[in-house]
Amino acid sequence: MNHVELRFPIIGAALPRDHRQAMFRAILQIIPEASSAGWLLIKDVRGVKRSCGSLEIIPKARLRMRLPQSRVSLMLKLAGKRIDVGRCPVKFGTPEIFLLKPCSSLYAKCVAINGCDTADEFLDALVWRLDEMGIDGEIELGLRCRFRSGRRTIIGYGLTLYELSEEGSIALQEQGLGNHRHLGCGFFVPVRKNMQ
Repeated sequence: MNHVELRFPIIGAALPRDHRQAMFRAILQIIPEASSAGWLLIKDVRGVKRSCGSLEIIPKARLRMRLPQSRVSLMLKLAGKRIDVGRCPVKFGTPEIFLLKPCSSLYAKCVAINGCDTADEFLDALVWRLDEMGIDGEIELGLRCRFRSGRRTIIGYGLTLYELSEEGSIALQEQGLGNHRHLGCGFFVPVRKNMQ
């Protein structure tokens, strides 16, 4: 089943800096079918951090999500809708749709695996999960990251994978890796040259 990426323009002034859980809850108000959607990957929105704990929405800000093509019509219900993310009102624009392309090097800002708080625990679990997916590649562990999800603190690590096969690259982009993929974790993007 082919997967695609939807990129919804986000129109508004600001979002909470830790907006992942609030964004997902707001989406569920419009599309309750997404509540147990193992097929849905969502990336947190980029913006400029303010000192007051909010995130200024930049003109190019997008809510990116990956899903099977068969589910696109369901998620298009978001287009044109106004929602409240925490106490921040925003509106979704009309999304662009992109096909996923293989890339030998992929990066995820945060990959979280439940029960893995230390780097050693994380690496052990990561190798096992990649093996289970049939994916080989060179692993580069990044910085430890943490964010709030309700009353829970989610801990993860930045992760770059190199020397991926075309099949492995597409599988990672489609399925993501680890837990909390509806909150932006395990969302892999191609490595930009200036990141290397």
